[in-house]
Amino acid sequence: MDKTMILTILVGAMVLVSALQTIQLFGLSNALSGAQVGGGSLSAAKAPATTAKAPVAVSGGTSLKNLPSMVGGC
Repeated sequence: MDKTMILTILVGAMVLVSALQTIQLFGLSNALSGAQVGGGSLSAAKAPATTAKAPVAVSGGTSLKNLPSMVGGC
């Protein structure tokens, strides 16, 4: 096989793979367009509002003393 034939086969394979990925992407996009925002079940949507924690109001601007000691991480 000469170099031109090998490159032609490789380019054809890449076009085929990109076409398959495009089809998968459209399928995923269509599946997500029908999904609910939040993704929760109906029972979770009816949870009482008392379970949520209210944000703490900071008077006098932001202060490092009012911030949590650890946010995320290990």
